[in-house]
Amino acid sequence: MKIGIVGCGMVGSASAFALVMSGVGREIVLVDLNRKRAEAEANDIYHAVPFSHPLTVRAGDYADLDDAQVVVIAGGVAQKPGETRLQLLERNAEVFRQIVPSVLRHAPDAVLLVVTNPVDIMTHLAAHFAAELDVPHSRVIGSGTTLDTARFRALLGRHFGVDAHHIHAYVLGEHGDSEVLAWSQATIAGLSLDDFAKVHGKPLTAADRRQIDENVRRAAYQIIAGKGATYYGIGSAVARIVDVLLHDQRAILSICARITSVPDCEGVTLALPHLVGGRGALATIPLQLEATELEGLRRSAGVLREALRSLNLK
Repeated sequence: MKIGIVGCGMVGSASAFALVMSGVGREIVLVDLNRKRAEAEANDIYHAVPFSHPLTVRAGDYADLDDAQVVVIAGGVAQKPGETRLQLLERNAEVFRQIVPSVLRHAPDAVLLVVTNPVDIMTHLAAHFAAELDVPHSRVIGSGTTLDTARFRALLGRHFGVDAHHIHAYVLGEHGDSEVLAWSQATIAGLSLDDFAKVHGKPLTAADRRQIDENVRRAAYQIIAGKGATYYGIGSAVARIVDVLLHDQRAILSICARITSVPDCEGVTLALPHLVGGRGALATIPLQLEATELEGLRRSAGVLREALRSLNLK
């Protein structure tokens, strides 16, 4: 099972490392305009194989992506401190005009997984270019709010002292400032957070909610301010999504994809829970949100729709 990664910056390299550590796939091909960087990253990561799983990691060109089942697109310029994801749009759009057709010429049957920010817009753009080559939108997905959702679950787990694997909660909409934490749908052991708080004897106050919301929503900015970039968390998210795609696991993930059937979100690429399998986004799963959450999702879709207008895409 071959996986391609285009873009060997910190995110692409961390994704490859996470794939190796998780034992996902059998061959990973790293492609970058800077071939020396790709070779160096491939060698460094390959040296971890004896401590992890038997995979092949190598540098290559687009032609080496032939027969890849999944290609991760992490190419683009990095987010600067204080820069919003949407401000990256103009600097990254031209990069994708070259990457997407180059990938699909050699891996026409691959699922494309976009992680370049602003990921919702870049996924929409990738799907636009892919459609010109008759690739359906469902086979072009983005990491969306998979990482934000993990942050939400991790912070709830820390608050309640519960393993985050046993918390069901989602972040919706844009992977960015307008994202929506779906508090009303969050559950632990089948109980709402308020009910679990009563049973567990650990209150979840309005102040607690505001702090968790702030820590989820501003996490990337805080990390970038401290060390310049985020990569471990998103690399792990990529490994999880790729594992689902390679093995057709039919998992529910908050990836972003083109929305066609959710009111006020039609035609926009944003994150909602999706059924994800071997061929990409198989179905969108709308949640029964409270009125304030629905309004937040509408606003988030509006932010993205406005950004899309600047691209003059249909």
